[in-house]
Amino acid sequence: MQKAKNKIITKKKIVVNPKFIFVVGGVMSGVGKGISTASIGQILQARGYNVSAIKMDPYINVDAGTMNPIEHGEVFVTEDGDETDQDLGNYERFLGKNIYKENYMTTGRIYQTVINRERNLEYKGKCVQVVPHIPMEIRRRIDSALEKSGAEIMTIEIGGTVGEYENLLFLEAARVMKLYNPKDVLFVIVSYLPVPSKIGEMKTKPTQHAVRSLNSAGIQPDFLIARSEQPIDKARKEKLAIHCNVAIEDVIAAPDADSIYDIPLNFEKENLSQHILEKLNLPLRRQNPENSAWKKFVSATKNQNRKVNIGIVGKYFATGDFSLTDSYISVIEAVKHAAAANKCKVNLHWLSAEDVEKKGTSVFKGMDGLIVPQGWGKRGSEGKIKTIKYCRENKIPYFGLCYGMQMAVIEFARNVAGLKLANSAEVDPKTSDPVIHIMPGQEKLIAEKGYGGTIRLGGWPCLLRPGTRLATAYARYTKNKIVSERHRHRYEFNNDYRSSFESLGLVISGTSPDGQIVEAIELKNHPFFVGVQFHPEYISRPLSPHPLFVAFVKACLGDKE
Repeated sequence: MQKAKNKIITKKKIVVNPKFIFVVGGVMSGVGKGISTASIGQILQARGYNVSAIKMDPYINVDAGTMNPIEHGEVFVTEDGDETDQDLGNYERFLGKNIYKENYMTTGRIYQTVINRERNLEYKGKCVQVVPHIPMEIRRRIDSALEKSGAEIMTIEIGGTVGEYENLLFLEAARVMKLYNPKDVLFVIVSYLPVPSKIGEMKTKPTQHAVRSLNSAGIQPDFLIARSEQPIDKARKEKLAIHCNVAIEDVIAAPDADSIYDIPLNFEKENLSQHILEKLNLPLRRQNPENSAWKKFVSATKNQNRKVNIGIVGKYFATGDFSLTDSYISVIEAVKHAAAANKCKVNLHWLSAEDVEKKGTSVFKGMDGLIVPQGWGKRGSEGKIKTIKYCRENKIPYFGLCYGMQMAVIEFARNVAGLKLANSAEVDPKTSDPVIHIMPGQEKLIAEKGYGGTIRLGGWPCLLRPGTRLATAYARYTKNKIVSERHRHRYEFNNDYRSSFESLGLVISGTSPDGQIVEAIELKNHPFFVGVQFHPEYISRPLSPHPLFVAFVKACLGDKE
């Protein structure tokens, strides 16, 4: 591999000697590698640096769009329309900025590009090999992300755990970057330290083995983030320092936290940002991190006397005998942001749409408001429609997101407009009243099995109708009459029913600027009944909560306020 250039020229500014922090996982997945990456970026940003983040996923999938959310978790959609891993959502929330498609790569995406380039003779007849050409393509994509973001420091999460053959090529690309630019590249390993219940002692050996596996890939970590149920003690720090060849002050305690938003503050208790900048030979632009707004937000999420109970009625919860809430992670975080803005604590309740079908609306006892989030297909659809009918008739605040808006239209069609067989063409292709139908051009794509990355994706403009609850909610945050919201759908409101539904009281409160696509619906004389075709949860952030979630939580507080 050729020596990488250190000077990255962007449209924003020239970044000389950009720095790279690779974050890898050890022992087991799911212990917070993505949150650690986002938190490292946040604390360096608080020191005055322009930081961005990249996710490298070892999957052969080209993107996350075709993955089952129960298996993989939520698909996050970027402003420029990429379907990515949910970690990019965490990067956006922690850094408070958009992350673009250049910052997401998968093994499938890398190989697809290299093969296409070979077919186009871009390698000029060379024998194209896994090494060096795959790592070279990885580095090219890192440089592309740098150019797009203008980042001075790029945090890069490598999916999976060390020792897996799937992510070896990403590790190889990182190793070569370190080889040629040793002062510009750092490695962080996030590893779990278990406390077996029958032993009662925190064990370091699994992490020692993880570091040895990383060493076998030619990489020595600079920092070890010790994930555990309780804080790691000095004795374990010393043991890890000796056996993993890491300075004791670079073993960072990362015990379980009450909130993911505590983690940057916990890192700073051990001066992590200062240690990182020292190793990268970068100055402390701010002697004290500018984190007052973040601390204020974290404080607002705790010790609130007012509480609100919100149910999320979905169908992507169960994975065997276990519950997986990662399918709706952006919704969860958006509600938390809105609760902090309303100075209340939210208790989220996971309600299966299929349970609603079997047990009825008794499962909603004690709920102050209900959300029907994104979804696909027939399973659980009738339970969601029952949920919406319950909210409409009992004046319970309701917020429908994408599929949740479509189900609200079906409920209105059946129980207000009298179209008893109304449905979505996705759920029942033969319905006599397809009040939700497929978007133009999508039928051809489905017939050709062109599923990946072909739906309506990314940021699209929405024209707000004056005087509606929708417009009122946005007015607290912006004077714009057109807002940009992110989408991920293949079906839409059927305009053949528009005028008749409006005459019966359905309010079309948001449309595309040309008026052709219905983006939002609501009902009058209701505490809060709003459905949106877009996904407002994708752009909600701790320091800038989404106005619709803020308005929804405010309505859920009701008399409590």
